[in-house]
Amino acid sequence: MLAKRIIPTMLVRGRTLVKGERFNGWRSIGHAAQAARIHAARGVDELCILDIAATAEGRGPDLDLVRELSDGCFIPITVGGGVKTLHDIDALLRAGADKVCIGRSQHIIPAASDRFGKQAIVASLDYGPNKGTPWQSMEAQGLEAFGAGEILLQAMDRDGLMCGYDLATIAAVSPAVSIPVIASGGCSGYADMLAAFRAGADACAAGALFAFTDDTPKGAAQYLKTHGLEARL
Repeated sequence: MLAKRIIPTMLVRGRTLVKGERFNGWRSIGHAAQAARIHAARGVDELCILDIAATAEGRGPDLDLVRELSDGCFIPITVGGGVKTLHDIDALLRAGADKVCIGRSQHIIPAASDRFGKQAIVASLDYGPNKGTPWQSMEAQGLEAFGAGEILLQAMDRDGLMCGYDLATIAAVSPAVSIPVIASGGCSGYADMLAAFRAGADACAAGALFAFTDDTPKGAAQYLKTHGLEARL
Protein backbone atom coordinates (compact mmCIF):
# COMPACT_ATOMS: atom_id res chain seq x y z
CA MET A 1 0.00 0.00 0.00
CA LEU A 2 1.37 3.39 -0.99
CA ALA A 3 1.63 5.87 1.86
CA LYS A 4 -0.88 8.70 1.78
CA ARG A 5 0.24 12.31 1.62
CA ILE A 6 -0.94 15.20 3.77
CA ILE A 7 -0.29 18.55 2.09
CA PRO A 8 -0.66 21.92 3.84
CA THR A 9 -1.88 24.54 1.40
CA MET A 10 -0.84 28.20 1.66
CA LEU A 11 -2.88 30.82 -0.18
CA VAL A 12 -0.78 33.93 -0.63
CA ARG A 13 -1.19 37.47 -1.87
CA GLY A 14 2.25 39.03 -2.02
CA ARG A 15 3.96 38.27 1.30
CA THR A 16 0.63 37.83 3.06
CA LEU A 17 -1.02 34.55 3.96
CA VAL A 18 -4.74 34.78 3.21
CA LYS A 19 -7.94 32.82 3.66
CA GLY A 20 -11.04 32.93 1.55
CA GLU A 21 -14.34 31.14 1.17
CA ARG A 22 -15.48 29.61 -2.09
CA PHE A 23 -12.55 31.21 -3.94
CA ASN A 24 -13.61 34.67 -2.80
CA GLY A 25 -13.57 37.13 0.12
CA TRP A 26 -9.85 36.96 0.83
CA ARG A 27 -8.59 38.24 4.19
CA SER A 28 -5.15 38.39 5.73
CA ILE A 29 -4.32 35.79 8.39
CA GLY A 30 -0.54 36.13 8.72
CA HIS A 31 2.84 36.23 7.01
CA ALA A 32 3.61 33.75 4.26
CA ALA A 33 7.28 33.33 5.17
CA GLN A 34 6.47 32.60 8.80
CA ALA A 35 3.86 30.02 7.83
CA ALA A 36 6.30 28.31 5.46
CA ARG A 37 8.94 28.14 8.20
CA ILE A 38 6.45 26.59 10.60
CA HIS A 39 5.49 23.91 8.10
CA ALA A 40 9.14 23.21 7.31
CA ALA A 41 9.96 22.92 11.03
CA ARG A 42 7.13 20.42 11.41
CA GLY A 43 8.77 18.30 8.73
CA VAL A 44 5.74 18.12 6.46
CA ASP A 45 6.02 15.85 3.47
CA GLU A 46 5.04 18.48 0.94
CA LEU A 47 3.79 22.07 0.72
CA CYS A 48 1.45 23.70 -1.80
CA ILE A 49 1.70 27.48 -2.33
CA LEU A 50 -0.99 29.13 -4.45
CA ASP A 51 -0.70 32.81 -5.41
CA ILE A 52 -4.35 33.86 -5.57
CA ALA A 53 -3.55 37.38 -6.81
CA ALA A 54 -1.44 36.57 -9.87
CA THR A 55 -4.22 35.77 -12.35
CA ALA A 56 -6.53 38.47 -10.99
CA GLU A 57 -3.78 41.06 -11.40
CA GLY A 58 -2.89 39.84 -14.88
CA ARG A 59 0.70 38.99 -14.00
CA GLY A 60 2.93 35.97 -13.92
CA PRO A 61 4.27 34.10 -10.89
CA ASP A 62 6.02 36.05 -8.13
CA LEU A 63 9.46 34.49 -8.48
CA ASP A 64 10.99 36.54 -5.66
CA LEU A 65 8.35 35.20 -3.30
CA VAL A 66 9.03 31.61 -4.39
CA ARG A 67 12.75 32.09 -3.83
CA GLU A 68 12.07 33.56 -0.40
CA LEU A 69 9.70 30.79 0.68
CA SER A 70 11.83 27.96 -0.71
CA ASP A 71 15.11 29.25 0.73
CA GLY A 72 16.16 26.84 3.46
CA CYS A 73 12.95 24.85 3.03
CA PHE A 74 14.02 21.28 2.35
CA ILE A 75 10.63 19.85 1.46
CA PRO A 76 8.99 19.51 -1.95
CA ILE A 77 7.03 22.61 -2.91
CA THR A 78 4.23 22.89 -5.46
CA VAL A 79 3.60 26.43 -6.70
CA GLY A 80 0.61 27.74 -8.64
CA GLY A 81 -0.87 31.06 -9.71
CA GLY A 82 -0.31 33.09 -12.87
CA VAL A 83 1.21 30.18 -14.82
CA LYS A 84 0.54 30.81 -18.50
CA THR A 85 3.63 29.77 -20.44
CA LEU A 86 6.45 27.25 -20.52
CA HIS A 87 8.73 30.11 -19.54
CA ASP A 88 6.70 30.60 -16.36
CA ILE A 89 7.11 26.92 -15.48
CA ASP A 90 10.83 26.97 -16.20
CA ALA A 91 11.28 30.11 -14.09
CA LEU A 92 9.34 28.62 -11.16
CA LEU A 93 11.36 25.41 -11.18
CA ARG A 94 14.58 27.42 -11.27
CA ALA A 95 13.30 29.62 -8.42
CA GLY A 96 12.84 26.62 -6.12
CA ALA A 97 9.54 24.94 -6.97
CA ASP A 98 9.56 21.18 -7.35
CA LYS A 99 6.17 21.03 -9.06
CA VAL A 100 4.02 23.60 -10.82
CA CYS A 101 0.25 23.73 -10.52
CA ILE A 102 -1.52 24.73 -13.73
CA GLY A 103 -5.10 25.96 -13.67
CA ARG A 104 -6.69 28.02 -16.41
CA SER A 105 -3.80 27.51 -18.86
CA GLN A 106 -4.29 23.76 -19.08
CA HIS A 107 -3.65 23.84 -22.83
CA ILE A 108 0.10 24.09 -22.11
CA ILE A 109 0.17 20.81 -20.18
CA PRO A 110 1.19 18.57 -23.13
CA ALA A 111 4.22 20.71 -23.99
CA ALA A 112 5.04 21.21 -20.31
CA SER A 113 4.91 17.49 -19.62
CA ASP A 114 7.17 16.77 -22.58
CA ARG A 115 9.71 19.40 -21.57
CA PHE A 116 9.80 19.11 -17.78
CA GLY A 117 8.39 15.65 -17.14
CA LYS A 118 4.90 14.78 -15.93
CA GLN A 119 6.19 14.47 -12.35
CA ALA A 120 6.57 18.27 -12.30
CA ILE A 121 3.06 19.06 -13.54
CA VAL A 122 0.00 19.26 -11.29
CA ALA A 123 -3.28 20.07 -13.03
CA SER A 124 -5.81 21.98 -10.95
CA LEU A 125 -9.37 20.82 -11.59
CA ASP A 126 -11.57 23.49 -9.98
CA TYR A 127 -15.28 22.78 -10.04
CA GLY A 128 -18.52 24.06 -8.58
CA PRO A 129 -21.84 22.46 -7.67
CA ASN A 130 -23.18 23.03 -11.19
CA LYS A 131 -20.85 20.36 -12.60
CA GLY A 132 -21.82 16.73 -12.09
CA THR A 133 -19.32 14.00 -11.25
CA PRO A 134 -19.39 12.50 -14.80
CA TRP A 135 -18.05 15.80 -16.13
CA GLN A 136 -15.30 15.91 -13.52
CA SER A 137 -14.26 12.34 -14.24
CA MET A 138 -14.03 13.02 -17.97
CA GLU A 139 -12.13 16.25 -17.35
CA ALA A 140 -9.68 14.40 -15.12
CA GLN A 141 -9.15 11.74 -17.79
CA GLY A 142 -8.46 14.49 -20.31
CA LEU A 143 -5.88 16.10 -18.04
CA GLU A 144 -4.15 12.75 -17.58
CA ALA A 145 -4.11 12.23 -21.36
CA PHE A 146 -2.58 15.71 -21.76
CA GLY A 147 0.33 14.61 -19.57
CA ALA A 148 -0.50 15.84 -16.06
CA GLY A 149 1.30 13.94 -13.32
CA GLU A 150 -1.25 14.71 -10.60
CA ILE A 151 -4.68 16.28 -10.26
CA LEU A 152 -5.55 18.83 -7.58
CA LEU A 153 -9.30 18.27 -7.23
CA GLN A 154 -10.66 21.51 -5.79
CA ALA A 155 -14.30 21.78 -4.69
CA MET A 156 -14.88 25.52 -5.02
CA ASP A 157 -18.15 25.52 -3.09
CA ARG A 158 -16.42 23.96 -0.06
CA ASP A 159 -13.27 26.07 -0.11
CA GLY A 160 -12.51 27.57 3.29
CA LEU A 161 -15.77 26.36 4.87
CA MET A 162 -14.34 23.35 6.76
CA CYS A 163 -17.48 21.35 6.00
CA GLY A 164 -15.83 18.14 4.78
CA TYR A 165 -14.43 16.99 1.45
CA ASP A 166 -16.67 16.24 -1.53
CA LEU A 167 -16.50 12.47 -1.13
CA ALA A 168 -18.83 11.66 -4.02
CA THR A 169 -16.63 13.43 -6.55
CA ILE A 170 -13.44 12.00 -5.05
CA ALA A 171 -14.93 8.52 -5.33
CA ALA A 172 -15.89 9.15 -8.96
CA VAL A 173 -12.67 10.79 -10.17
CA SER A 174 -10.03 8.68 -8.39
CA PRO A 175 -10.76 5.36 -10.16
CA ALA A 176 -11.20 7.15 -13.49
CA VAL A 177 -7.49 8.03 -13.69
CA SER A 178 -4.20 6.28 -12.95
CA ILE A 179 -2.39 9.39 -11.65
CA PRO A 180 -2.61 10.65 -8.05
CA VAL A 181 -5.66 12.69 -7.04
CA ILE A 182 -5.26 15.34 -4.32
CA ALA A 183 -8.48 16.12 -2.48
CA SER A 184 -8.89 19.82 -1.68
CA GLY A 185 -11.63 22.00 -0.24
CA GLY A 186 -13.54 21.64 3.01
CA CYS A 187 -11.31 19.69 5.38
CA SER A 188 -12.39 20.20 9.01
CA GLY A 189 -10.33 17.52 10.74
CA TYR A 190 -8.53 14.22 10.65
CA ALA A 191 -11.73 12.24 10.16
CA ASP A 192 -12.39 14.13 6.91
CA MET A 193 -8.98 13.08 5.62
CA LEU A 194 -9.64 9.46 6.52
CA ALA A 195 -12.95 9.61 4.66
CA ALA A 196 -11.28 11.18 1.60
CA PHE A 197 -8.57 8.52 1.51
CA ARG A 198 -11.15 5.78 1.85
CA ALA A 199 -13.04 7.40 -1.04
CA GLY A 200 -9.95 7.01 -3.21
CA ALA A 201 -7.80 10.13 -2.77
CA ASP A 202 -4.03 9.69 -2.88
CA ALA A 203 -3.37 12.90 -0.95
CA CYS A 204 -5.31 15.41 1.12
CA ALA A 205 -4.65 19.15 0.97
CA ALA A 206 -5.78 21.42 3.79
CA GLY A 207 -5.35 25.13 4.46
CA ALA A 208 -7.80 26.51 7.02
CA LEU A 209 -7.50 23.39 9.17
CA PHE A 210 -3.82 23.97 9.87
CA ALA A 211 -4.21 27.75 10.13
CA PHE A 212 -7.14 27.92 12.56
CA THR A 213 -7.01 24.76 14.67
CA ASP A 214 -4.43 22.89 16.71
CA ASP A 215 -4.47 20.03 14.21
CA THR A 216 -1.13 19.30 12.55
CA PRO A 217 0.04 17.16 9.64
CA LYS A 218 1.87 14.92 12.11
CA GLY A 219 -1.30 14.54 14.15
CA ALA A 220 -3.17 13.62 10.98
CA ALA A 221 -0.57 10.98 10.12
CA GLN A 222 -0.83 9.46 13.58
CA TYR A 223 -4.63 9.44 13.37
CA LEU A 224 -4.54 7.72 10.00
CA LYS A 225 -2.11 5.11 11.30
CA THR A 226 -4.48 4.21 14.12
CA HIS A 227 -7.13 3.61 11.45
CA GLY A 228 -4.98 1.37 9.28
CA LEU A 229 -3.51 3.86 6.79
CA GLU A 230 0.12 4.82 6.38
CA ALA A 231 0.87 8.49 5.78
CA ARG A 232 4.12 9.93 4.47
CA LEU A 233 5.30 12.23 7.24
